[in-house]
Amino acid sequence: MTKAHPWMANSVPSIQQEMLSALGLNSVDSLFSQIPEDHLYGKPFNLPPQLASEVALSRHLDDMMRKNVTCADTLSFLGAGAWPHYVPAICDEVCNRYEWQTSVFGSPTSDHGRNQAWFEFCSQIGALVEMDFVGLPVYSWGCAIGHSVRMAARMTGRRKVLIPAVMDPERLSVLRNYCEPREMARHIEIVEVAVAADGCIDRDDLQAKLDESVAALYFETPSYHGVIEGDPGSLCELARKAGAEAIVGVDPLSLGLLEAPGAYGATIAVGPTQPLGVHMNAGGGVGGFIASPDEERYASEYNTLNISIGETLKEGEYGFGLTLFHQSSYGSREEGKDWTGNSVYLWALANAAYMAAMGPEGFAEIGRLIVSRARHAAEEIDAVPGCSVDLARPVFKEFVVRFEGAEVADVIDALRAKGIFGGKDISGEPGASGQAMLVCVTEAHTTDDIAKLVSALKEVLA
Repeated sequence: MTKAHPWMANSVPSIQQEMLSALGLNSVDSLFSQIPEDHLYGKPFNLPPQLASEVALSRHLDDMMRKNVTCADTLSFLGAGAWPHYVPAICDEVCNRYEWQTSVFGSPTSDHGRNQAWFEFCSQIGALVEMDFVGLPVYSWGCAIGHSVRMAARMTGRRKVLIPAVMDPERLSVLRNYCEPREMARHIEIVEVAVAADGCIDRDDLQAKLDESVAALYFETPSYHGVIEGDPGSLCELARKAGAEAIVGVDPLSLGLLEAPGAYGATIAVGPTQPLGVHMNAGGGVGGFIASPDEERYASEYNTLNISIGETLKEGEYGFGLTLFHQSSYGSREEGKDWTGNSVYLWALANAAYMAAMGPEGFAEIGRLIVSRARHAAEEIDAVPGCSVDLARPVFKEFVVRFEGAEVADVIDALRAKGIFGGKDISGEPGASGQAMLVCVTEAHTTDDIAKLVSALKEVLA
């Protein structure tokens, strides 16, 4: 570097030299001498010239952002991990308060206001899933699955997890990362269970694979394809009888309508937090929760930060603080139960504001609205020549559309030219025969929006 970078203090040559002298080194390159030669790139990076000012940087970023096509300008029916839900203004107002943005982390007992807000998030999630112990959110729904499966393996001493054969490829990829390569000592074997024609877990195949080597059964309701399991309690019962944990993935917005996992026998519940008052943010608004019974055998296996409440010396007053801190990577670094981080802790405040504003009646209303609008969209699309939807499947928010005589990729391109983001192309994925698209319909979609999609599909497929 020939000159100091305007936003990097340690790029000033004199400061660099001062730091190197303090370390007893002659050059910056010597800091990386332990890296093997064959691991180095070995040729110059083709990087653009350094921007000379904040004005130039601002213009550069604006130019790049203008290339984006956003869901604010384009009608979107994409879901599969980040869904176009309405975010009440109160959520943004709470998250944008300066005192929250600067109160990221301190000692385990510092900042009682922050800790109380996090406590409220945990309490609200617990009420939704009907479980009493909830940790602070992790990076994503996939991470929540991975952590919960590793929790189950530690609790049972077993090294196998059963999952549905039809599962979001991204969540499955994250789970595979958490279960580690087969060569590793702590490897957890992932075994797929067949999914029947109705989109639900095949009970016969499950019973054939569920034995004393299984640490956990993981399934979702609604599933990746939006299908609602008719009797999730029986799945949980089968898992518990085999001595395995019953881990259930749920969309929290469905719980004003569907029975809570804690009520039908799940032992661990996981799910996404993005539907609870967080913008999609190009995928940056995701997060995942983990919940369980308030029992020591579960609590002692959490890798997350957990919030406790206790009475103070003043009657009627309560204090809030972090508990089980030593189990986390914050308290024990690499010796923690699993790695955790705070990238989604601010979203927990938005989640808490959303859940408080909605209340039980709000969750029931939005659940009914999503189901009715998704059903309406499914019926309308099924009537379009060249499209078919299995209307016998009860679904929540997402459903599969199959195409005859058209490539999904071409359909999606044509819809985009008409100002519509179509669903996700799932052609070739397990459970999706032929040309298939996963369509997402939420409370944010009006009947006019659905009519626009249907009209566009008729034109594209004509």
